Amino acid sequence: MKRSAPLLLLFAFTLSFNGCSQRATTTTTAADAHADHMMSSAPATGPAVNWAKEAVDRSPRHREWVTLKSGARNVSAFVVYPEVKNKATSIVVIHEIFGMSDWVQMEADELAAAGYIAIAPDLLSGMGPKGGGTSDFGADNNAIGKAIRDLPHDQITADLNAAADYVSKLPAANGKVAVTGFCWGGGESFRFATNRPSLAAAFVFYGPGPESPDAIAKIKAPVYGFYAGNDARIGATVPKTQELMAGAGKKYDVVTYDGAGHGFMRAGDAPPPPADADEQTKTAYAGNKKARDAAWARWKSVLGKL
Repeated sequence: MKRSAPLLLLFAFTLSFNGCSQRATTTTTAADAHADHMMSSAPATGPAVNWAKEAVDRSPRHREWVTLKSGARNVSAFVVYPEVKNKATSIVVIHEIFGMSDWVQMEADELAAAGYIAIAPDLLSGMGPKGGGTSDFGADNNAIGKAIRDLPHDQITADLNAAADYVSKLPAANGKVAVTGFCWGGGESFRFATNRPSLAAAFVFYGPGPESPDAIAKIKAPVYGFYAGNDARIGATVPKTQELMAGAGKKYDVVTYDGAGHGFMRAGDAPPPPADADEQTKTAYAGNKKARDAAWARWKSVLGKL
């Protein structure tokens, strides 16, 4: 692990996930993006197991779905409460290009386990073919990815503001709100920091930063970046972001996790590969698991100081 911009990088499974790139620079299909990223979070062989859903179902914490008003829109959001005595800081969790997945719900639950109120809005709410959200698309990952990349920026910001406003006013909340996001959501968490000056912090997991100095200038919250050593596409954007943030006098604390691939938080949460998996698969999993554990420790340490 090092505190620097990533150098030459190679995705753990030899494919780079392009799903969280900004729309202006996206050149691969959503289907390619989903297939590449999912390889980092599933065993190489054997039937798929919905380990994330099982983890959420086993959780003892109170969780609920709420409907948020975002202008004329209704936004569905997953909320998990910590089992703590005092009022808690809240965290808005922005999903990957996979939309409202079981893993995002699991991540929200893990934040609640650490003592925080977590809210994960489904940013595809009302955008599904039947007027619903992510679940409307079924297993059509290509359609999910395309729909997410086509979301208007102003709509995303309004939906995230609705989520932040909601949790900040809960009786169990202390009023502090941070934001986090993964992959596509990582880029959106950085962008949200340019639009909501009251944020306590922004946590960016392998997502690109804003390219506009004017946008950077609007950031008030400290930004913490979590990047993979084997992720050239996103890693190549970090030095420029560091330059812009430093030039504007903004806090941008970057850590790159050597041996990890893009999507290491999801991949490191997954069960280990089978004993007969090839060495490349085992090595990739070990790198992602190590990065995930180190990132969690760092994340919780920073959250504890907000």
